Amino acid sequence: MAVIRHHVGPRLSEMAVHNGTVYLAGQIAEDSKQDITGQTREVLGHIDRLLAEANSDKSLLLSVQIYIADMKDFPGMNAVWDTWVEQGATPPRATVEAKLANPECLVEIVVVAAQRS
Repeated sequence: MAVIRHHVGPRLSEMAVHNGTVYLAGQIAEDSKQDITGQTREVLGHIDRLLAEANSDKSLLLSVQIYIADMKDFPGMNAVWDTWVEQGATPPRATVEAKLANPECLVEIVVVAAQRS
């Protein structure tokens, strides 16, 4: 089965789909002037858009990795996450504090999801 890549750039693809599984690159906010809640909301919007493009959605998340620049922002990020994530379909998740490539970015989220059958 082929690997289908979406939004291919010289360094990375925003998404790859293989054998019914959707892999997203780390998603960050374009407007890095926002606080943690604004950046998290924007990132989750990117994830929604990409998953829809791949015939998937947040109810089909298989795993999530969240990288947060400062754990002091953990409660704010979780507040937005908790309103976004589908209850009863919460995915396995890890959240770690990390030095992100762009110091203005407060959060980066990587997801793997299943496609709708």
